Amino acid sequence: MKGEGDWIKFLGTAGARVVLAKQLRSSGGTWLHLQGCDILLDPGPGSLVRALSSKPKLDPASLDAVILSHRHLDHSGDINVIIEAMTQGGFKKQGLLFAPRDALEGDPVVLKYLRGFLERIEILEEGGRYRIGDVSFSTPLRSRHPGEAYGLTFHLPEATLSFITDTAYFPELASAYKSDLVVINVVLLEPSQHPHIQHLCLDEAVRLIREIRPKAAVLTHFGMGMLRAKPWELATSLTREIGIPVLAARDGMTLDIAELLG
Repeated sequence: MKGEGDWIKFLGTAGARVVLAKQLRSSGGTWLHLQGCDILLDPGPGSLVRALSSKPKLDPASLDAVILSHRHLDHSGDINVIIEAMTQGGFKKQGLLFAPRDALEGDPVVLKYLRGFLERIEILEEGGRYRIGDVSFSTPLRSRHPGEAYGLTFHLPEATLSFITDTAYFPELASAYKSDLVVINVVLLEPSQHPHIQHLCLDEAVRLIREIRPKAAVLTHFGMGMLRAKPWELATSLTREIGIPVLAARDGMTLDIAELLG
C-alpha cells in the first residue's frame, strides 16, 4: 500500500485490562502510512491477525518501523511476532525498532534473539528526535505512567500529528503536543481515585483539546467506562461543544489525514 497519501488505521482501540482481556475492542495498535513509510505503533495482542485480516490486507513484511510507546502488554504483546513477520523470519534483515530503554533491558519485552533480525534499534528518550525514511518524529516528554513511556509527534510537510499515549494529566502536555491532529488515549470516563492508575480521563482529554486547539482530535484506547458511555456519542457532543471535529476511533477505522484536516 506504499505510494498513497498519508493515513492512519486503527487496528485496535482497547485500553485497560478488562477491555484487553475480554477483547471487547481489539488491541492491535495503530498502523500509520506517512510519506511512503509504513509504521506500526504499539502492536498489542492480536496485532498480526488484525493486520493480515484487514481489508485491504496490511502485510507486516512491508513495515519500515515499529514503535513502542512503552512496554506494557496492551502495547507490546505482539512485538516479537511482528518483528518475525517484518523480517520474514530473520531471512531479510530490515526494519527499525524504536522503544524505551526499559522495554529492552532488565525484564525486556523484545526477545534478544530477534533483535539481530532488525536493521537498527533506537532508544526513545525525552526530547529525542528520530527519522524513518522521509518521516521525522519526536518524543517531547516522558509521560507520567508506570515504567518509561513517551508520546509522539510526527512532523509532516503539511501538518503535525501527535499521539498522547498512556499518561496521567500534567500541564506541560498541551504545549508539548501542539499539533494539527492529535490522537489521545482516553482510558477513563471519570478521574481515578487510585494514584497508581495514571491514565487520562475524558475531562482531561477535553481540557487538552481546548488548550491545543488542533484542527481535529481523535479519542482512542478506551476502558470499560468509556465504552459504556458510547464514545462515538461523546465525540459528537464534544464536536458541538468545543467547535473542533472530535472523532472516536473504532477498530478498523482508517483516517485520511489530508481529508480530515481539510
